[in-house]
Amino acid sequence: MARSKALADLGLTARGGREARICGLAVDSRDVREGFLFAALPGQHAHGARFVETALAQGAAAILTDAKGAALIGAVDAALIVAEDPRQSLAGAAALWFGAQPGTMVAVTGTNGKTSVATFARQIWMRLGHAAINIGTTGVEGAWTAPSPHTTPEPITLHRILAEAAQAGITHAAMEASSHGLDQRRLDGVHLKAAGFTNFTQDHLDYHRTFEAYYDAKMGLFDRLLPPDGVAVVNLDDAHGPDVARRAAQRGLATMGVGLSARADLRILARRFDATGQEVRLEWKGAAHQVRLNLVGGFQAQNVALAAGLVIGAGAPARAVFEVLPDLVGVRGRMQLAATRRNGAAIYVDYAHTPDAVATALQALRPHVMGRIVVVFGAGGDRDRTKRPLMGAAAAAHADICFVTDDNPRSEDPAAIRAEILAACPDATEVADRAEAILRGVDALGPGDALLIAGKGHETGQVIGSDVFPFDDVEQASVAVAALDGVI
Repeated sequence: MARSKALADLGLTARGGREARICGLAVDSRDVREGFLFAALPGQHAHGARFVETALAQGAAAILTDAKGAALIGAVDAALIVAEDPRQSLAGAAALWFGAQPGTMVAVTGTNGKTSVATFARQIWMRLGHAAINIGTTGVEGAWTAPSPHTTPEPITLHRILAEAAQAGITHAAMEASSHGLDQRRLDGVHLKAAGFTNFTQDHLDYHRTFEAYYDAKMGLFDRLLPPDGVAVVNLDDAHGPDVARRAAQRGLATMGVGLSARADLRILARRFDATGQEVRLEWKGAAHQVRLNLVGGFQAQNVALAAGLVIGAGAPARAVFEVLPDLVGVRGRMQLAATRRNGAAIYVDYAHTPDAVATALQALRPHVMGRIVVVFGAGGDRDRTKRPLMGAAAAAHADICFVTDDNPRSEDPAAIRAEILAACPDATEVADRAEAILRGVDALGPGDALLIAGKGHETGQVIGSDVFPFDDVEQASVAVAALDGVI
């Protein structure tokens, strides 16, 4: 990588034609070093222009901002780049600064299922002999690993990760494209071969405010980012799937439908469920393929089909893809079998934290369970409040026994959050302490029953106020089983 680059090399032009040699990029003024470009971006709570003085004091050679930021900054002794969309300009500059990225990249968006689809795509590639990673909620996993602070990292971090992965020999990568990441142009500059859509349900209205804005943010993956020669892989079983496929087709993109729908190109013809997984019959180009998936939940077959579609759309031979599907393993915290009681009752942990995800997870468990389904769940604080009673209603409709507890209350009153949930499921038992709620849920299990602990999934902390306390649902499930079955 060059020690410095001219602004023109990064696709940027400063006011008055002023030039500068850039030695690095930063969005946090505290990270600025001599010769850096500082991106003073508009934010939800403050404009980055407030921190330009600090960036200049630390040696910034150039400032990237919007018209509002330029007005706040005034005259500066540095190259000033004023862009209509500074986030997009920053992403493009980051892609040019770091340069390299894996040659085969796909991205997946949707409210639920992104982590599973990206992880399954990575697993398929690795089974086919490729050096592959997935990037998302669980960090960077696969043939090369690294931490990642967000589902979709900000562009400087993202393009650094991609460049380091490529330099480490990674040839294939699957990304989660969050609505925040798409709205904030974090994926711009990523060269995609295929993009996937899982589903669209209520979430993140604290950020997007309206369903329309939330949906439009996700559609940026197909309306803007996927190149003309890319393949759109769409779950047609979701109510929004046909619209996504239509929008992709209007751009002239090749489109592959997946799911149970008769219109699907990669179609799920039939499923047979058992205690540990499912047999799935798929159809592709007129030929049937029957595969064993050691994954619980009918929605997992749709996730697998979408991942297979992305891998095929990115150039892998279909037959080889179908042959490796039985080797797939579930993602941590996604319908994960956490423990089993002596009486055979199973305890699952799932990241379900939206009304649709709770309903889907509980419905998906039903064919695998002979007895009752028990659920332990809550809702996060400082997030979309409107989904709380909807989560309560979903649990009441699809579970036999409900325990409402705390789930990252953050700065809100935990009791008030629980009350909003309980308003829609008055027969539920309220247990504030999450560890106690899990213990009581496990204790309620008889032979043939199953417990779903929903909401936190892979997370290993409980956020109360500004503190993060160690807490792992999988670990707590094991502790509860050990205590109740006397095996400590």
